[in-house]
Amino acid sequence: MNFVGKSIPKIDGMAIATGKPVYTEDLAPANALVVKLLRSPHAFARIRSIDVSKASKLKGIACVLTYKDVPRARFTLAGQSYPEPSPYDRLILDEIVRYVGDEVAIVAAADEETAEKAMKLIKVDYEVFEPVLDYEKAIDHRAVVHSESDLHCNFDIGMQKDRNIASSQKVEVGNVEEELQKCAVVVEETCYTKAQAHCMMETYRAFSYLDHTGRLVVVSSTQIPFHVRRQLARALNTPASRIRVIKPRIGGGFGGKQTGAVEMFAAIVTLRTGKPAKIIYDRKETFTATNSRHAMRLKVRLGADSEGFIRVVDIEGLSDTGAYGEHASTTFGVVGEKTLPLYNKTRAVRFMGNVVYTNKMPAGAFRGYGATQGTFALETAVNKLAEELNMDPAALRLKNLIKVGETTLVSEGKTLGSSTLHQCIEKGQALIGWKEKYPRQATGSSKVRGLGMAVTMQGSGIANIDTASAEIRLNDDGSYTLLIGSTDMGTGSDTILNQMAAEVLDTSVDTIIVHAADTDISPYDPGSYASSTTYVTGMAVVKAAEDLRRQIVESGARFMNAALEEVDFDGQTLSTLDGEKSISLQKIAELQVLGFGGSRQLVGYATHGSSVSPPPFIAGFAEVEVDQETGKIELVDYVAVIDCGTVINPNLAAIQAEGGLVQGIGMAMYEDVRHDAWGRMMTDSFMEYKIPTRKDIGSIKVVFEECFEPTGPFGAKSIGEVVINTPPPAIAHAVYNAVGVRVTDLPITPEKVFLKMQKPGHHR
Repeated sequence: MNFVGKSIPKIDGMAIATGKPVYTEDLAPANALVVKLLRSPHAFARIRSIDVSKASKLKGIACVLTYKDVPRARFTLAGQSYPEPSPYDRLILDEIVRYVGDEVAIVAAADEETAEKAMKLIKVDYEVFEPVLDYEKAIDHRAVVHSESDLHCNFDIGMQKDRNIASSQKVEVGNVEEELQKCAVVVEETCYTKAQAHCMMETYRAFSYLDHTGRLVVVSSTQIPFHVRRQLARALNTPASRIRVIKPRIGGGFGGKQTGAVEMFAAIVTLRTGKPAKIIYDRKETFTATNSRHAMRLKVRLGADSEGFIRVVDIEGLSDTGAYGEHASTTFGVVGEKTLPLYNKTRAVRFMGNVVYTNKMPAGAFRGYGATQGTFALETAVNKLAEELNMDPAALRLKNLIKVGETTLVSEGKTLGSSTLHQCIEKGQALIGWKEKYPRQATGSSKVRGLGMAVTMQGSGIANIDTASAEIRLNDDGSYTLLIGSTDMGTGSDTILNQMAAEVLDTSVDTIIVHAADTDISPYDPGSYASSTTYVTGMAVVKAAEDLRRQIVESGARFMNAALEEVDFDGQTLSTLDGEKSISLQKIAELQVLGFGGSRQLVGYATHGSSVSPPPFIAGFAEVEVDQETGKIELVDYVAVIDCGTVINPNLAAIQAEGGLVQGIGMAMYEDVRHDAWGRMMTDSFMEYKIPTRKDIGSIKVVFEECFEPTGPFGAKSIGEVVINTPPPAIAHAVYNAVGVRVTDLPITPEKVFLKMQKPGHHR
């Protein structure tokens, strides 16, 4: 292949590297009103009264809006296909505030200084309620986070809002309790994962204006332009046909921008004033008033027979969705969906539990989307089981993991179409030096090194739901325009889709103009999430390019008066097989686009959805060095061997993998969202919330073990999410092997390790 499998530079890389104006704020009108939000200082309260008279009279103020001034239709900010499974439990502004940072008033002014001054003049009287802050005590708490009568769910997600339960789920195949009785070895483990901040470089932002026809145009740093349009239409009581959403470059999202955090605030100001408006969240607002990963408690029971076959996987979960239910049921469901199928020699499996409302910042989508939390719990338990069985944890996995052609108890008879996970484990063992170093090595003085491992799976799009379309045009000069609705978040997806089209059309990536994510122009795409772009949108692009290639060949053959079977197209010229006749692509383009007498521009179009979501896999291996005198942990080496099917662009895939691994390392060792006793977030800046820098990361090795996925474009599967999942359990395993301390509540800090080493009975 000429382009697929090649490390072609990002098509927008130079513009970004040289600081061209490509991001949302760069493009905002100079005269746009500045929108600021007055936020609640209380975790749970009702607004008794709010006086905006002084603020409204301030010179330079365009409008001040409260809950009395906005539509009352409830909605969800979750970027999901309609009908969304997330509950409609929000208003633009509500009389009830449900977390510290919840929106109380919208202020629009000529400049930021005036807006800030106006917010100080707004007087609010609150009736303060007892908040629900501990998610383990949320169910049947005397305070009810959502007591409103107009909360709506499109599906039965097991909501019991009077008990603070946003969603409940249960999946069970076989008799878990009965099969556990038959097992030779049973282990139990309870794991806690914290909320995690996305920490994208570009904070949340949007601007809006009315075009020459009076339609609302919203330009936003979002992963989900089509979903944002639907959210705005419902929240603002405005027809979707009167709204256009445009997505420029995005400075990172990681799932956070799968929630429509800011767009409606600028939009409602524009609708009220007729003027352009922009809203730019600062870093504190991004930390405290948007969304995070769901904190979870996961209890795992595993049972194995005397030969080391895992016969039972039982997971019970509790998830904290915070004040609102964006992605509540779906994130929780993925915990089970991406863990129960991994070990398929089982005779009984179960996943069940609840998602609860609390008075904290809402949780939402985050790279890994539940699989990350589930992987930490399951793989920690598997490593514990290996010790109980006196088996090498790699050997235990090689014996129990699913293989190509096999099915699982929860797969409804569908078989696995592609996997090199077993090869990934074997290659990872060699790269980390597993057989020579496992489980530990003393390094002298007080330090000791340990090795650990974990495996994981994710998905590629959402089966039977995600459907993307693509359109590609032959222009009058012989170049092409590729129209897509997906969102490049800095991952290089525009480049990858370009490569696929170029491969089909036998052209270079330079001849293809990529136009993405404008709801007026782009064909429909759900957005960039659920690891869907390469797999779902990519196949739509391949089909659209094949459609256009067929039209080019038919058109050229017609112009040459030749039969289709007698011509060949090399991407530049269409020739008869005998070499007697030929016509250039540029000439075909001129005749089709510029010609007369019924000619038309050639346009390839395709829509694609998949009935399956083929999993990518990773085997992750960690080597840590722990100081036994202080508990300090140093990550010496991390190896990730990845099966993502065919690698479309090796450099971009490697960068994706490295970035995801570092986020997983941060989750494992550093990142800790904390609140005080009143529900205020204490970790609201990079001074308090720690993420790993380059100096904190030792050696990271990323290796691909390719396979061919028959349902994917050129055999590709996804890579975006799966890469974050293995570091927490692998690092926890390595720390345990080093010093005999098993930390099951993230992050794994020196303090936790040191204190556990001081407990009576500890030895290594």
